Amino acid sequence: MTMTDTLLSLVDVTSGYGPIVVLHGVNLTVAPGEIVAVLGANGAGKTTLLRTISGVAPVRRGSIVFNGRPIMGLEGARIVGEGVSHIPEGREIFSGLTVRENLNMGAFTRRDKDGIASDIEQAFGYFPVLRERQAQLAGSLSGGQQQMLAIARGMMARPKLLLLDEPSLGLSPLYTRDIWQILVRLNRERGTAILLVEQNVRLALKIARRAYVMELGKIVLEGPADELASSEQIRDAYLGRTKQPATAE
Repeated sequence: MTMTDTLLSLVDVTSGYGPIVVLHGVNLTVAPGEIVAVLGANGAGKTTLLRTISGVAPVRRGSIVFNGRPIMGLEGARIVGEGVSHIPEGREIFSGLTVRENLNMGAFTRRDKDGIASDIEQAFGYFPVLRERQAQLAGSLSGGQQQMLAIARGMMARPKLLLLDEPSLGLSPLYTRDIWQILVRLNRERGTAILLVEQNVRLALKIARRAYVMELGKIVLEGPADELASSEQIRDAYLGRTKQPATAE
């Protein structure tokens, strides 16, 4: 992948919290409109990776370039303004605000009122349940509905890249399926690139084009998602040796 077709590039990135170093020399790229999965066990550094890109965890060494511009050291709001939206693990919606108010909060870097209103309508098109519950307090939504709201709120900034941390965590199979289908639609219809951390390795590799595997803060394996899905190392570590039954599309 050349720099001309790279949306996000991490080169030798080291980061952490206080005296604790979590990422050790991470190299990673995402192309425009690409879905990339990051796999690994708990504690591998996946969440810190997303937090480092979005400016929550400071970069100690290396570079992060987004859309041709360095973004390490920028405040989180500036990074959102550059085109990166981060949907963290646990959703972190504003539970005391309504669904519509949450969506408006997602557009806090924008000043185009007509465009914001149009994008809220688009969000309701992707997530019809949010239209039905737009006046409801976000904290009273189900877990799946809250995850839909978190994604819709993240899209209100019109990002070029969506950072998603465990979007299916704690959700029913039905909500997981619905959210997965919507993510694929957002990627296909709006061209939004997605960097995805996900515990459901089988699903992540199904929708991703490429994937990285992390262990102890380092990238230990990378490649096309279909090749990793069929690799013996990935099957042993994450998918199990038993062949899974085919599911209806």
